[in-house]
Parts: sequence; C-alpha cells; structure tokens
Amino acid sequence: MRLTDFSDYSLRLLMYAAARNGQLVTIEETAQVYGISRAHLMKVANQLTRAGFLKAVRGRSGGLTLARAPAQIRLSDVLRATEPDFALVECFRSENNCLITPHCRLRGMLKEALAAFSGTLERYTLADLLLSPEAFGIQPAA
Repeated sequence: MRLTDFSDYSLRLLMYAAARNGQLVTIEETAQVYGISRAHLMKVANQLTRAGFLKAVRGRSGGLTLARAPAQIRLSDVLRATEPDFALVECFRSENNCLITPHCRLRGMLKEALAAFSGTLERYTLADLLLSPEAFGIQPAA
C-alpha cells in the first residue's frame, strides 16, 4: 500500500501550518521548505481549504492557517479527504472483473488489514505530529 504524493503533501502542509502556531504561511514558503512544486502544493492547499482543515486569508499579506486546533484534525479524516480511494486490489473496485473473487480469501484479509490501518490513524491527530519551527529551519524571533 502506498499513499499518493497528494496525501503526503497534505500532511506536510498541515504539519508546517501547525508549527507556525497561528501565523499565516504561504504556498511559496511551504514549497521552498519542502522543495516541492508550488503548483502541486496549490492544489493541495485548495483541497485542504475546501475540506475545512485550512483557512485561506486572501490579499497581499494573506496566506494559510489551520482552520481548527491540531487536536481536532484526525489523520484518518485528512486521508479520507485526500486519497482518491482505498481500493488496494481490483476486487475492491466496482469494476471488478477478477474471476476468483467469489472464492478468494485474500480480499477478506486485505479488508482486515485496511481496517487496522484506518483504525490506527483514527486514534491520531495533527497534534501528535507537532514539530517545533526549528525542525523546518525556521529560526525563533529574537
């Protein structure tokens, strides 16, 4: 199993915004910190804003900030909002054409594994991922 880059960048953007502790962050600075595409990060930010994890402030001195406290942002909710699906194998999809699906035991095992994965992430929030600004190379204000 592998998460998409979109989900990876979503979690990273949220972690960076949380580390800034209410200060507005920009797409540009976040892209620089992580060395990732500004255009891709813009799409991520838009999705996270629509999903209610980030709040966008428009204008010249605008940026992004968390829309809720880190303890109120469950990792499982972020992944549900950013992953296209959790169809690990063909038989999880509606367009399943696998001949052995009615008899296969693998499907049940993978469903159990996916439930364990989801259950684990349900227990964690963004607060569990908090890092200091120094972890991102940000020097404390003098």
